[in-house]
Amino acid sequence: MFSKILIANRGEIALRIIRACREMGIKAVCVYSEADKFGPWLDIADEKYCIGPAPSVKSYLDISRIMAAAEVADVDAIHPGYGFLSENAHFAEVCQSSGISFIGPSPEAIRLLGNKAKARELAVKVGVPLLPGTKELVADDKEAIEIANDIGYPVIVKAAAGGGGRGMRVAHNEIALVNGFLQAKSEAATAFKDDGVYIEKYLERPRHVEIQIIADSGGNYVYCGERDCSLQRRHQKLVEEAPSPIMTPELREKMGAAAVTLCKAANYVTAGTVEFLVDKKGNFFFMEVNTRIQVEHPVSELVTRTDLIQAQIMAAAGEKLPFTQADVEVRGHAIEVRINAEDPDNGFRPSPGKITDLFIPGGPGVRWDSHIKVGYTIPPNYDSMVGKLLVFAKDRPAAIARMRRALGEFVIEGIKTTIPLHQRIMQDANFIKGDVDTGYIENVLLAR
Repeated sequence: MFSKILIANRGEIALRIIRACREMGIKAVCVYSEADKFGPWLDIADEKYCIGPAPSVKSYLDISRIMAAAEVADVDAIHPGYGFLSENAHFAEVCQSSGISFIGPSPEAIRLLGNKAKARELAVKVGVPLLPGTKELVADDKEAIEIANDIGYPVIVKAAAGGGGRGMRVAHNEIALVNGFLQAKSEAATAFKDDGVYIEKYLERPRHVEIQIIADSGGNYVYCGERDCSLQRRHQKLVEEAPSPIMTPELREKMGAAAVTLCKAANYVTAGTVEFLVDKKGNFFFMEVNTRIQVEHPVSELVTRTDLIQAQIMAAAGEKLPFTQADVEVRGHAIEVRINAEDPDNGFRPSPGKITDLFIPGGPGVRWDSHIKVGYTIPPNYDSMVGKLLVFAKDRPAAIARMRRALGEFVIEGIKTTIPLHQRIMQDANFIKGDVDTGYIENVLLAR
């Protein structure tokens, strides 16, 4: 097992990894930018090193600076968290060549499954269901028009190296396709330094359901149930829950088997998420693989009683997972809401600033994963998420009631947050019935 791990990330996920390391008897080393020098998570790290100014390209995305800190700290492994360099195959290679374990999949697996076009090719090869679309990257807008005419509108243009909803455009006609194609390529080039895009059939009103995978080097592949992430805004998830309201034991087994088949074919080791779209008839279609731990991983932890960060570290260290598929049972219901420093009443405008007052809800079945505290100033340089509020209860109605109660107790002063929006969602009749889809927030809830 590792003795010292460097965390190449910040905020909530850095704190989550520190806590996992602490329980495993592993020292945790943090790197931070000048904007994060007062980050509360740094207070409990065993060591900390400043790696540059606020812009992430000069700090959290600067591989040379991170590796310099890793060398000075003499660490065994690096945990990338999510975002930043977590799905960067070159970073994984640099770690490998430096004799430092990368707590994530191999560079080869990242390149294969982290690239959406290549992942689609593999899915076709191993028989995982796909929506109609291109197997290769689309060269230009003329080819895009030919493809769309062949598979039928609406279609969606997606960045091959994308994630987080960037580099995606839906088109219902030729004009929208040409504009969307050019915009997606430009956005992908800026965000991922790769302007490759592909096209697939756009499924109207689907559910977004993802399967949590964890695997060790001994060939033990486990799926830890599913998460329903259908409530989104601009392809950014707002609410996640497990189990999915539409799930049956038979569908879960089929989706889990498909996810495992795909990951096995890529020799994938450690944690990952295979994402699917599900239509009204229960047909599911492969979308993409996130080759990292997800923001919403605690939802799966609650319903399966596992610690995915610890399991991820164990797998990276070459140890066997402490559980097999036979040990995993989905029990109860969990809901997570992302609390962002944004103003929902003003176009979700970012709201960085100093937290002047904070009351965190508690009680049975309530979990708060966050790095914030009174007096902490949220910098404007990074993602707006300030924490994740989770509840766990015996069933979905009880979980919704618990989340309502917890949100009602929550106080964060000094900044605007998405708490009022989540309160609306928890009172929404369609959400309560489980009758929502990926467009529900924008097309229905916010359109009222």
